[in-house]
Amino acid sequence: MELAPEGFEEAETAGRVELAAYGEAAERVRAAFPDAQLSEVADDWADRWREFHHAVTIGPLWVGPPWEAAPGIGRAVVIDPGRAFGTGAHPSTRLCLELLLEEERCSLLDVGCGSGVISIAAAKLGFAPVTAVDADEVAVEVTGENARANGVAVEARLLDAGSSELPVAELAVANISLAVVEAAAARLRSPRAITAGYLADDRPRLAGYRHAGHRELDGWGADRFVRV
Repeated sequence: MELAPEGFEEAETAGRVELAAYGEAAERVRAAFPDAQLSEVADDWADRWREFHHAVTIGPLWVGPPWEAAPGIGRAVVIDPGRAFGTGAHPSTRLCLELLLEEERCSLLDVGCGSGVISIAAAKLGFAPVTAVDADEVAVEVTGENARANGVAVEARLLDAGSSELPVAELAVANISLAVVEAAAARLRSPRAITAGYLADDRPRLAGYRHAGHRELDGWGADRFVRV
């Protein structure tokens, strides 16, 4: 993580986990681990990586990349999986969207917005106003770009949920890590919350909230909470 903060590839091969870094990150890894294997990347890498990103359908929502054609029915959420995390295909994101479909439409806060998938999907479903916050400046910028590309109103703010006061909203969605979800809970001022970003066996504890439901998908979990 320290050597390749821009991101790296993880794959299971022959019973072992292989990590691959690219560009300048690869050079830093090689300097730290001289025995690391170095290989040339095929010339068509810029196109081949797109093969791993495909659209998913959750209820009336179609969430996919811009190079795939959205169907003529339902609500399309087009997300370019570029500089910020989040394409909609990850089980934790899909769980959040499933739970979101069951919620009464109201104001919404997306904590740790990443690429803005949840914020944009919420706006498409009729939640308003929608506020998205993230501690990563790039994520805030990308969320704003994706929101404009999808023609929805999302206010994206640079904010650290672990140390800053969070905006007021009737529903908060936090699809991050277990530790950050629990840390952010103390600053939530929402009567309802949806949390995800952790394994199915994890049970988050949110101070001031009671647990109101749990859902699992492919080893990941999501929960619904109501303020006491």
